[in-house]
Amino acid sequence: MADSLRRLVSAESGRMLQEKLESWHRNYEFNSCDQNLNRCCEILELSSEIQGQLFAILNETSREGGQYAGVDTIKTRLLPRLAPGFSCSSGSIFDTTLTQDLIEKERQLRELVSNQNFQLQELQEELTSTRLKLNQVQQDLKISHSQEKDAQKKLNCLNDYEHQIQMLKDKISILDAENSLLQSRLARSHSPSPRHRENKSLTALPLRSSSSGRARRTNASRRACLITRFGDIYDHRRLDAETFLKTYISDMEMVHRIIYIAAVESFHAAKMAYRQFKLRVTETLSLGHTGPESLEDTVLDYIVDHEDLYDVQASVNEVIRSMNINPKISFPSEIDFIVISTLIRELCRVAFSMQTLVPPLDIAFGIDGELFSETKYYRSFDSDFTAALVAYHVWPALMENDIVIVKGEAVTKRGVLWSGRSRSRNTNRSRSCSRSRSTSPLLAHHLSRSRSPSPLRNRCLRR
Repeated sequence: MADSLRRLVSAESGRMLQEKLESWHRNYEFNSCDQNLNRCCEILELSSEIQGQLFAILNETSREGGQYAGVDTIKTRLLPRLAPGFSCSSGSIFDTTLTQDLIEKERQLRELVSNQNFQLQELQEELTSTRLKLNQVQQDLKISHSQEKDAQKKLNCLNDYEHQIQMLKDKISILDAENSLLQSRLARSHSPSPRHRENKSLTALPLRSSSSGRARRTNASRRACLITRFGDIYDHRRLDAETFLKTYISDMEMVHRIIYIAAVESFHAAKMAYRQFKLRVTETLSLGHTGPESLEDTVLDYIVDHEDLYDVQASVNEVIRSMNINPKISFPSEIDFIVISTLIRELCRVAFSMQTLVPPLDIAFGIDGELFSETKYYRSFDSDFTAALVAYHVWPALMENDIVIVKGEAVTKRGVLWSGRSRSRNTNRSRSCSRSRSTSPLLAHHLSRSRSPSPLRNRCLRR
């Protein structure tokens, strides 16, 4: 296009056209008619040549602009000036190809506009449908949230009802025991003769001292089952809790500490619950106890037969409360120790049942920095096998009269005492004093004694 325009300028066609027009204008009055027509034809031929070159430049310019460039300009300014059949001796005054291209471009433009309008309408319809779906989803979420709140309220009410039902079952069982004792006393008061009653009481004394209850007769089998359950908790429940905790806590030492303290607190809470339960049963059965078995055996038989009256949920809540104030462990703020309540519940049940054995089973007392005992613990795989001190415990050992029945697990490392002193300097002193529950065996024994209510205080509360 630039070359064509350059050639048009260098040809000086425009200057010659202007000179011929001026010359014709000066001599128009002096020329004859044929001369004037000849002058006009010359000017038309020259202008036709210039117009042909301009149309060629116009065609090239429109093609350089793209498919739809210049369409509006050509439609508004050029096409109205093109008259049908307007031609000169040199040929058509406009390029037919250019006209066809313009028509084709106009058709394509109309199709493009139509397609865009159709697509725009589809997008608007899709947007309207999406808005309707979004409104429906928001409405469903509101309904689901409301239903979730209602379900949570019902669940809380159900838990309260279950707790009340458990308490009522406990009271009913105790009342049934009192009723049976009163009926037995009433039956003895209506015996046929005092002599027969005297003989019966005399023969009952040696039997009472020599006979044993059902709990003592099944002690060995129950002991074996409970030891097996304790091992199953270590093999399965503990690993499940460890796997779950690792999704929230990256420090494996903290995970092991949480599980170990959960086991220790579960045994402590279960033992306290057993003492209180045994005290209530003893007070109830002692009102009219008679028979060949001793009162202690009768109480033990009753507890073994009615272990389902143990309020294990109360012990679970006590364990979680104690863990929340323990300074040795921490937990992410977005969740709570209740996530391992399954492990705690199983430990509480096993620990409660172990208290019915003769002698009862308990876990060993452990403290960080103690001398490692091969007879009490296994070393964890990540331990320093040359270290002599326990860094922290993974699982407690099971004991019977200070004899190890099942070994626990501990981690041994060097520099335990130094790291323990460093951590103690960074710990809040008041928090450690108020929350620490295993500073020494003497303090632990004192706390366990202070937590159990005395029989006299318990009797006063019941009255």
